[in-house]
Amino acid sequence: MSAACAMVQNRGYNALSFRELAAEVGVKSASVHYHFPTKGDLACALARRYTDNLVVYLDGLLAASQDQQSCIRSYTGVFREALTDNRMCLAGIMAAEQVDVPIEARAELTRFAEVNVRWLVKVLSLRKSRADTKAVQRQALAIFAAVGGAQLLARGRGDVAVFDQIIEAYRTAGILP
Repeated sequence: MSAACAMVQNRGYNALSFRELAAEVGVKSASVHYHFPTKGDLACALARRYTDNLVVYLDGLLAASQDQQSCIRSYTGVFREALTDNRMCLAGIMAAEQVDVPIEARAELTRFAEVNVRWLVKVLSLRKSRADTKAVQRQALAIFAAVGGAQLLARGRGDVAVFDQIIEAYRTAGILP
């Protein structure tokens, strides 16, 4: 699963190859097919695992700190970390290819986005006790989109510093706390 995840994060869903994956982990292609009969089955399992891991991570952030800025910095740090190996967020890169991604995997990609937005709403609500719920949800969605966009631009330029510059610009503009 880790090798498949890295492959998709590096090259996208359409480049996911059972033969290359099998060679990478040192097994026969039939062994991969045994666990995941189709590429769609593997994509769904990858997206589910990726989202499940994110839930654990995000829950841990809020358990460790109720400081809004600290939580947001750790959140953006996850997106930045992927760039150090010139990777993208798995859900982001698969969403870009959603036409080719099986419907079951698309449902997991939707869940990934919902998990991000719900968590961001919780974090934004730490300081806004009587804030307009709809406004907080819109801001959370904007943050999720902005951070994903910053990652995409930085990867396109092959420069993690671009991500850092964009994130800092978002903070200065008030998009990020």
